[in-house]
Amino acid sequence: MIARAARIVLRAALPGARTRAMAAAFAVTIAASIAVTAPAAAAPAQDASFQFSVIGHAFNSGADEALLKRALADATQANPAFVVATGIKAGNEPCSDKLYAQRYALLNESPAPLIVSLAGSDWSECLNSAGRSNALERLNHLRDLFFPDAASLGARRLALTRLSGTAKFRSYAENAHWEVGQVLFATINLPAGNNHFRAEAGRNSEYEDRLVANRAWLHRLFTLAERRKLAALVLFSDGDLGLPPDDSWSALLPSFQSANQDGFAEPRRQIKAMAEKFDGKVLLIDTQGAAGTEPAINWRGNLGHLGLGAEPLQLRYSAGSFSIKGNAEAPAQ
Repeated sequence: MIARAARIVLRAALPGARTRAMAAAFAVTIAASIAVTAPAAAAPAQDASFQFSVIGHAFNSGADEALLKRALADATQANPAFVVATGIKAGNEPCSDKLYAQRYALLNESPAPLIVSLAGSDWSECLNSAGRSNALERLNHLRDLFFPDAASLGARRLALTRLSGTAKFRSYAENAHWEVGQVLFATINLPAGNNHFRAEAGRNSEYEDRLVANRAWLHRLFTLAERRKLAALVLFSDGDLGLPPDDSWSALLPSFQSANQDGFAEPRRQIKAMAEKFDGKVLLIDTQGAAGTEPAINWRGNLGHLGLGAEPLQLRYSAGSFSIKGNAEAPAQ
């Protein structure tokens, strides 16, 4: 705009063939002068505070849809930025299309954006009429029903980025990430029950394929958080990744196979290694909190862990810290 004004002035004052060349040079000189003397751009505003809610496995105490309805009402009453619901049914409820559709309709009524994080009881424990595992077929049906596009459920939709947007991993729509303020949030399919690892030979194709997808997903999340210089990364899962022990001999032997193999060993090891290189905080939230205990965020360095019970929790992010409503953030160890 300034350069254009300079050219107009010179056209009026300098007739002849040299007008355009002199105008261009004069405009460059003015622009350079203003670039030097203009005040520096204002620094970005301090990261805004916000609240979000998490519904643990509302079916821990039984198969009762009223529990989920009550949890959803409690979770949304404070108008959170979003709600994450982990699990849509109890393990002893049927893995039927009808039940899945009922729970989809219920969760989609949420007034706040709602993101579903699958639990093991939703799919990994499902059996067919012959009593054999029907886990993969049920998981694929849930993917089609609950994750058809790049948006949350609820009356207000939140834009999501799904792993299924990558051609190599187009089946894994349940893994999604989104940003609020300076925090990257993400779901990752790690079901309770040892991550659907099966000790029987030849029974682990689903587990092994998902292990590869989750490895790529975690790498993408940490890379994105680092590139955007975000303050924190929050991961929601069903299974308990916890805080990995230091110098664990089992963590050093990823190829070790036994009936007691830890199905979470690889993602736990990967998260620990990448968290150590990340400048911000990494908070792991799962649904395996002990019954009857007060939920708390426990930190080891920049890596935190929160195990949820059946009750919904409201969490707050402010000035680089996470806290549970009514509780101060626990200090790092």
